[in-house]
Amino acid sequence: MAGERPAPEFAAMRTIGITAALAGMPAAVLACLAAFQWAAFWPALAGIAICTVTAGAFALVWGRDLDLLIDSVRRVASDDPRPATGTSLTEAESAVTMNPLGREIERLSRRLNARAALQEQHRLADTLILERLPDPILVLARDHAVRRANASARLSFGDDLPAVLRHPAVRNAIDRAMATTLAQAAEVGLRAPVARDLYATVVPMDPPLADGGEVLLVLSDRTRERVVERMRADFVANVSHELRTPLASLIGFVETLQGPAADDPPAQKRFLAIMAEQGARMNRLIDDLLSLSRVELTEHQTPSEPLDLVGLIQRIVAGFQPGLAERKVQLALRLEPDLPAVTGDADQMAQVLQNLLDNGLKYGRDGGVLRLDVTVAQPGQRWPSRRGIVVAVTDQGAGIPREHIPRLTERFYRVDKGRSRAVGGTGLGLAIVKHIVNRHRGQLLIESEEGQGTTVSVWLPAAQL
Repeated sequence: MAGERPAPEFAAMRTIGITAALAGMPAAVLACLAAFQWAAFWPALAGIAICTVTAGAFALVWGRDLDLLIDSVRRVASDDPRPATGTSLTEAESAVTMNPLGREIERLSRRLNARAALQEQHRLADTLILERLPDPILVLARDHAVRRANASARLSFGDDLPAVLRHPAVRNAIDRAMATTLAQAAEVGLRAPVARDLYATVVPMDPPLADGGEVLLVLSDRTRERVVERMRADFVANVSHELRTPLASLIGFVETLQGPAADDPPAQKRFLAIMAEQGARMNRLIDDLLSLSRVELTEHQTPSEPLDLVGLIQRIVAGFQPGLAERKVQLALRLEPDLPAVTGDADQMAQVLQNLLDNGLKYGRDGGVLRLDVTVAQPGQRWPSRRGIVVAVTDQGAGIPREHIPRLTERFYRVDKGRSRAVGGTGLGLAIVKHIVNRHRGQLLIESEEGQGTTVSVWLPAAQL
């Protein structure tokens, strides 16, 4: 293990070996001189003893210096500031026979520590810059594994990130960038869980990063721009189609009031009431169109704020009391205890609840019961396996034929156009609900049986704590 000193047996053998190497030759010469009587025996023996003692002392000092230097070099190489042997790195300077080498090791250690600290500062700066960039950025290895992802990428995609990386256009752009070492780009259209248009830029990095990252993937979200373009065209088409009838009615009533009914107060009163109703209908229609446009504009951005759903439901229910009393409808509210926390846009979720309760009140039975159940979702065929809650609104109306249910969330789709207009419907309520639920990564389920009523359920995922 790096930083460990040699075992005591090895150190002792090494000391004996060094002593023998240093004292062996002089001792052998003195022994030969004494054997051939070229020198007196006792002086020769004394010389041999002095050589041995001196060599042993030198071997001990030299071995200690060598251990200190080896330990210091090992710790410098392993970037371990804590010595495994209880010595500090500065003890390398206490080497007696290798003092200059010890000082050089100490200086080398200081330079390496300074360089390592500077590299760490640069790494932290790079990470901070990557984290703060507004566009989603990923650092990928050669096998397309994610080495780094900044905050924008985690917030924008979350669990959907693997689906983005598996997209053929993205994979092809990454492969081309790695093969050619040139930047590549690709247009990416995602349709699940929500429609999203991305512009992917792949930049190869040569040499690769220390963590194995070889390409930089920048995902610029162009959804907002594309939605704005579509909204302009859709808004003009929808408004021109839906406002044509009430505008024609208003123009006709104005001409009548200016002509035949100019001196007919009863007719004027009747026509003005109809005109006010048509004007209010156009106002509701424009409000719903604008609301739908705003929802579509942010549909690809998942909300992250905590939502007090129980408090919001109680406030919305309180606002419906006058309408319930007018229709003599009883509201049965059931809030299951210990509901998990959810995240969401409070204004948009209020819009969902208002639309669902408003539909239940409009198309339900006078004097009947309107149910609002908020429960913990039970995973199965109906709902995802993730933990979540279900908000369900059930009326006792005439119900909806089965063939109409799949199209209920389309813009301006009405099962009974005459009844829908009579109760003030614009045909946009469930379309708004669908887009808001999509933005919250939830699910919308509509169930109905003719003569029994309709249940509209919204599943919302629990917050990731």
